[in-house]
Amino acid sequence: MRIAIYSDVHGNLEALEAVLKDIKREEVDKRFFLGDVVGYGPNPNECIELVKKNADVILAGNHDWAAVGLTDSAYFNPYAKESLFWTMENITDANKEYLRTLKPASTVDNIQLCHSTPVEPQEWRYILTMQDAMDNYDGLEKPVCFIGHSHQPVIIEFADGSNIVPIRDIYKTLEPNRKYIVNVGSVGQSRDSNPESCYVVYDTKTNNIEYRRVEYDVAKVQKKMEKHKLPHYLIERLGVGR
Repeated sequence: MRIAIYSDVHGNLEALEAVLKDIKREEVDKRFFLGDVVGYGPNPNECIELVKKNADVILAGNHDWAAVGLTDSAYFNPYAKESLFWTMENITDANKEYLRTLKPASTVDNIQLCHSTPVEPQEWRYILTMQDAMDNYDGLEKPVCFIGHSHQPVIIEFADGSNIVPIRDIYKTLEPNRKYIVNVGSVGQSRDSNPESCYVVYDTKTNNIEYRRVEYDVAKVQKKMEKHKLPHYLIERLGVGR
C-alpha cells in the first residue's frame, strides 16, 4: 500500500492545492494528515474543508487546538499569537466544532502517527536534537512513527535504544528490526531553507519512503496575508523557507 503523509498546512491554500495535485499523480491508496491545518496563513476555512475531503486520517496540531481553546497559547511567539487571534476570529463555528473532534495521535495498522512527539503528544514538544529523539524512544509503539510540528524533514533511525542516526536522504528504505521517527516536513510553511512544500510517500510493501517537494505560488499567498494584515515576518518567511 502506498500512503501519502502530509502535515502543517497552516492555512496556506495554494500550497495545499499544489500538494494534493502531486499526491493525485502519485496514485496513492491512503492519505494521512498529521495536524495544524490552521494558523499563520490566510485561508483556514478553505484548508479545513479541503483536508477533510483529502485525508483518510486527520490529526490535531497545537494550532488547531489553540484555535478552539483546547490548549494554552501562552508559549506561542508574538507572530504565532497574532495570527492565531486572526484565525479564531475568522474561522466558522462549524469548523471550530470539527477541530474540537480531532486528536493529536493515532495508530493505523503498523504505523504510529503523531503531530508532535510519540511521548505525551498533547504536550506539543519538539524533536529537534538527538537527545529529543532519545527521550521519545520509549514512546515508539510501532516500527515507524510519522510526525510533523517542527516543519523540518528528517528520518531518525534507531538501531537500538541508544544508537541513533539522523538521515536526510530523499529516498530511504526502512530496515527490519529497527525503529524510525519520520518528520514529513510542512506543506504550508517550510523551515529547512527550501520554500517548496514537503510531504512523504510511504510504500508499506517495499518499506520505501520518498520525500516529495512541490512548488506553489508563494507570492499569491503573501498578497493575501498582506491584505489581512498578518505579521510581516510570517509573510517574508514563506519566500525563504525558514
